[in-house]
Amino acid sequence: MVAPLTFWLLFAAAMLISSIGFYKYVYFISLGYGFSIAGLGVIMLFMFRSGLSWGTVAACALFFIYGIRLGGYLLIREIKSASYRNKMKTEIKDGKTMPFFVKCAIWVTCGALYVTQVIPVYYRLLNGKATDGFCIAGLIIMAFGVTFETVADIQKNSQKKKNPNRFCDKGLYKFVRCPNYLGEMIFWTGVLVSGVNILTGVGQWIIALIGYIGIIFVMFSGARRLEIRQNKNYGKDPEYQKYVKSVPIMVPFIPLYSVEKYKFLVA
Repeated sequence: MVAPLTFWLLFAAAMLISSIGFYKYVYFISLGYGFSIAGLGVIMLFMFRSGLSWGTVAACALFFIYGIRLGGYLLIREIKSASYRNKMKTEIKDGKTMPFFVKCAIWVTCGALYVTQVIPVYYRLLNGKATDGFCIAGLIIMAFGVTFETVADIQKNSQKKKNPNRFCDKGLYKFVRCPNYLGEMIFWTGVLVSGVNILTGVGQWIIALIGYIGIIFVMFSGARRLEIRQNKNYGKDPEYQKYVKSVPIMVPFIPLYSVEKYKFLVA
């Protein structure tokens, strides 16, 4: 199966935007991620402007909203929060000693992942499918996911302002320890749902599932990294110990309380 030119244009755009990671390699998966998704949403609107439906316009708009919100949040946090920058210096390598070919491999992998994540909407546009029930259901889930993640970030900021040295356990954090990651997973589940009835052939399904499974893996990896950091910071706090033993780490009501031992989740 030969990928259409529009696919390679999207891939090139994701590569261009995520190349910010060469300035600081963590940007490949933070700022580069958010702004790539936003950019892909805009580019798809332009490339398929003659065959849009209200559902595909809404999906691309949600990509833009999702990406700008995430990228903007991460950028503002890094610029304004000196304590966050200092903390990250000790916990995340700056990549200065990383071989150039390794950075290139990360760059290409990230660009490919970001494109495959938006593939269900891309194929709806490419296959000329109008808005239908699956598209609408997907849009509802996507909107809920980005709202859920936004609320989680707002609640975390509010709690950290009141007590910077305490873990977050209020609001959505009462039900799950990583509600922002859960919101991301909900969003991308909506994207996959929106394309269930328009993905044709094994090839399209494989590409779509690579994107979906890939971002789920990234979210669980992020949860493991956060758990390790929080155990280091709050491990001696009895309240924290009670919290982590009673509140699931990623999905409410699913009794998965720790992912630290799963070393295949690269931290």
